[in-house]
Amino acid sequence: MKIDILLGLQWGDEGKGKIVDALSPDYDVIARFQGGPNAGHSLEFNNVKHILHLIPSGIFREGKTNIIGNGVVLDPAVFRKEIDELGIPLNELTGRLVISSKANLILPTHRILDAAYEQKKGNLKIGSTLKGIGPAYTDKASRNGLRAGDIMLEGFGTMYKELSSVHNELLKFLRYDSDISANEIDWFRGIELLKKFRIENTEYLINNLLSAGKRVLAEGAQGTMLDLDFGSYPYVTSSNTISAGACTGLGVSPGRIAEVFGIFKAYCTRVGSGPFPTELNDETGEFLRKKGVEFGATTGRPRRCGWLDLPALRYAIMINGTTRLFMMKADILSGFSSVKVCTSYRINGRATDQVPFDNNSVIEPVYTELPGWNEDITGIRKYDNLPRNLRSYIEFIEKNTGIPVTIVSVGPDRNSTIFR
Repeated sequence: MKIDILLGLQWGDEGKGKIVDALSPDYDVIARFQGGPNAGHSLEFNNVKHILHLIPSGIFREGKTNIIGNGVVLDPAVFRKEIDELGIPLNELTGRLVISSKANLILPTHRILDAAYEQKKGNLKIGSTLKGIGPAYTDKASRNGLRAGDIMLEGFGTMYKELSSVHNELLKFLRYDSDISANEIDWFRGIELLKKFRIENTEYLINNLLSAGKRVLAEGAQGTMLDLDFGSYPYVTSSNTISAGACTGLGVSPGRIAEVFGIFKAYCTRVGSGPFPTELNDETGEFLRKKGVEFGATTGRPRRCGWLDLPALRYAIMINGTTRLFMMKADILSGFSSVKVCTSYRINGRATDQVPFDNNSVIEPVYTELPGWNEDITGIRKYDNLPRNLRSYIEFIEKNTGIPVTIVSVGPDRNSTIFR
């Protein structure tokens, strides 16, 4: 048996949580492979909305194994709060959730450092979520980090104090003062809760499950255009959000990968700074924001909105080896007399379909305008019942990407999903 990967093809917030939840009945294992509490995966069922930051989106399905992989950075305080809000008995959760011993921990001082670094950037802020993600990955890369498996060691308290001391020296150098005593209390409460879960070398677990014929779905966070290497650097996250990140973030070989499911919105959104060629700073952009409730699930910040960007989408498909496309929020485009799609760019007077290296390039999007649709599609469950113009929009995307759109989401609920 091989592993399927589900990830975002834009700048995050594509709706991965809903689709993982919808697909999870077909899988035995759901595994997060990167990111941390900067993720905000929203699920809605029985008229209740749930937002997950660290825990895989298959957690609400009984009988499923959920894994927090080694590529994730884990904040014990956030973990504890999230566990409390799930509404699932702890004895059930400890049977459903396994944590990699190699997952690095986010310390309270990581969050303070995040804020200090962002403040230091002045007008060049990247739009950090201030969750300590970057500093935690920095410690991981510099081989100073603490990992989940360390909490079971006798000398963990000393290890924590030593790393915190290093961080405090950095904060003094940055002239950034903050009291972390209250945060430390929550953090150590989270540590005690973590000890009640299985913490093990999950690379063995996941490969053994695959060898036993179990189906595994790898769940990514953020989006391809925020990838540390291939995103709009430096306006990116601190991990590899692409399909290759599933191999390093879970401990599986490339030969174990089967399909790569790429999720994208019917339009584009972005939180924070960085290039956004199709951004709409007008009434249309504001309409998309309000109708689509485009506010960050983690930060609450308003998202920047714009038309669909096919050059960026094709780039993401190429980098990930995407085999199927899942289109989200098609219902938000209902009501437009026409919709636009960016099919290429014009940079310094030259036409191109490549995403440029230079983030300071003045990119002029070249649009194709397609007829819109007015029908309310939220109650539709069969593809052939969708408005003709919406189906034409989807077929236009398929023709220009070469990849089939096999899921269309027409609302936030797990049942508001059309499978083709």
